[in-house]
Amino acid sequence: MRNAVTREPELEVVVAPVGVDAVAYRELKGFSYGVKRAFDRMVAAAALVVLAVPMLVIAAVVRLTSPGPAIIGQTRVGRYGRTFTFYKFRSMREDAELLRDDLEGENNHDAPQIFKMRRDPRVTPVGRFLRRTSLDELPNLFNVLKGEMSIIGPRPPLPREVMHYDAHHLQRLSAVPGITGLWQVRGRSELPFEEMVELDLEYIERWSLMFDLIILLRTPLAVFGGRGAW
Repeated sequence: MRNAVTREPELEVVVAPVGVDAVAYRELKGFSYGVKRAFDRMVAAAALVVLAVPMLVIAAVVRLTSPGPAIIGQTRVGRYGRTFTFYKFRSMREDAELLRDDLEGENNHDAPQIFKMRRDPRVTPVGRFLRRTSLDELPNLFNVLKGEMSIIGPRPPLPREVMHYDAHHLQRLSAVPGITGLWQVRGRSELPFEEMVELDLEYIERWSLMFDLIILLRTPLAVFGGRGAW
């Protein structure tokens, strides 16, 4: 599908890599973590095969119902502050970033680190459905396959969000970011920012393959429940 993927304009802010010494928190490493990363890639590859047709249908619907590409690439911050291109189905108008400054005072989230609106006028009707069901995140599977993300882990923030982080918040960057995680199954965007950070750090501290499996099994209930999806 021609021009189906595009990158958003690069942000001017630059996030310096967060070194291991700057993150005084438990590392996710060792044999079990190697198994986790191998499992991530196998699950992502299998899911992309199974979901290939549905993803093509979603891409076609996005393209046909609003101007712009089906998939966008955003700059996100991953482990140790390294940036990468994050893929997702477009859920907003093509000029969404240009309109953001006009909506700055409408932020419904409790922290300046995150910009969220319950009724964001930039979100398309199809995009609203994709967000509520988390289908807009299916292209994240490509990031998992590339090793930039995991199936389970903290969600990767935008560079402009990380610029507001303090040392405590930076600890969440000690883990590979994930498609789903602990705070996603406990409330998603309904949670205050500090609670989201604490849940990410709890995940890092408690991490195990079994813990990942529990979160993975709870994710469909969180998605179908629709709580905090805005």
